Amino acid sequence: MRIDVVSIFPTIFDALEVSLLGKARQSGLLDVHVHDLRAFTHDRHRTVDDTPYGGGAGMVMKPEPWGEALDAVTRDAVARPVIVFPSPAGERFTQATARELSVAPHLVFGCGRYEGIDERVFDYAAELGDVRLLSLGDYVLNGGEVAVMAMVEAIGRLIPGVVGNPESLVEESHEDGLLEYPSFTKPALWREREVPPVLLSGNHGAVAAWRREQQLVRTRERRPDLLPD
Repeated sequence: MRIDVVSIFPTIFDALEVSLLGKARQSGLLDVHVHDLRAFTHDRHRTVDDTPYGGGAGMVMKPEPWGEALDAVTRDAVARPVIVFPSPAGERFTQATARELSVAPHLVFGCGRYEGIDERVFDYAAELGDVRLLSLGDYVLNGGEVAVMAMVEAIGRLIPGVVGNPESLVEESHEDGLLEYPSFTKPALWREREVPPVLLSGNHGAVAAWRREQQLVRTRERRPDLLPD
């Protein structure tokens, strides 16, 4: 998978060099390119924002640098890319969204700042690829970089070969609509706290039933909105 990220703070994405995603980049499973939006400006101040039409607080990101950046990152695309803009006004990013995007051959992420990006950029981007406005949740961040980092990690780890044991992906929270069951390891007794006896029983059927029940209990207590009505 190819991933292009456009941001005015490209060094934030140096974190993609570490851990499993870093190994995936080294092995060629992920082809990640980070672009500085200011490289697509033409004034000596490298200006990427201006005051909003109609008045109001804050600044809005100018369309022309974004237009040139999107032209550059999609020019040689071998397949129609999915162009993602993090936005509190977008649809909710979920595990299902991550799975859907993990099979796309080319993802482009645009990191907005200030009061957002000129709306015409989204219309233009739709001529170059399939545009998705996605939100991590019902809150506002200073910019799109943190959201893009979270999305890239959620998507990237679903690409075959990135996570060593693919079975671990199946049992995680949200994969089947429920939260993940609690996990334990050695020792069996730690600071007067015991591992549930069923996990030491060797009875795989009983273990599976206990884990499923724990998923339901956790989900009912913490995220009842995930359960069927």
